[in-house]
Amino acid sequence: MPQGKPEVVPDDGLTTRQRRNQPITAVHTGPGKGKSTAAFGMALRAWNQGWPIGVFQFVKSAKWKVGEENALKVLGASGEGGSVTWHKMGEGWSWVQRDLESSEEAAKEGWEQVKRDLAAESYRLYVLDEFTYPMKWGWVDVAEVVQVLGDRPGNQHVVITGRYAPEALLEVADLVTEMTKVKHPMDAGRKGQRGIEW
Repeated sequence: MPQGKPEVVPDDGLTTRQRRNQPITAVHTGPGKGKSTAAFGMALRAWNQGWPIGVFQFVKSAKWKVGEENALKVLGASGEGGSVTWHKMGEGWSWVQRDLESSEEAAKEGWEQVKRDLAAESYRLYVLDEFTYPMKWGWVDVAEVVQVLGDRPGNQHVVITGRYAPEALLEVADLVTEMTKVKHPMDAGRKGQRGIEW
């Protein structure tokens, strides 16, 4: 296993092992492709460790078939690694807002479920996919998200994806990755394709 060396060792009274085992809040944001894909990669690692995983997809159609969903559900049911529970909330696409009232209510209920699961320590890894949009649109209170994540019990890791991550969330996150677009097939008029986008 790679043994990275931290640039700074804080004077916090914790051992290296205690510091290593602290829960992580990760944010994958920015205009580039790969935010959700990177989060699902983390879910694969968590599955391999035998951790229970909760995936919460915000502002995605329940009809949309995500390749990672099928793969992770099969792995979760295999009995080999951790369990996988998948929740879909909202209607339509995050960038094509349809039936906003229904999407807003679904996103709010999704956040309420995340809060219940965090309080109950239901999962070891939470993937809150495209959760930045309900915060950007004012459907979910950013200050509440920051507080809930900061107060969560146990050793629960949370990864949040989506563009426009609020500054308050970035400040409290342990890991922030900004995906930037250098080039994309859509720039040349090519639509997403099977096996690449889904």
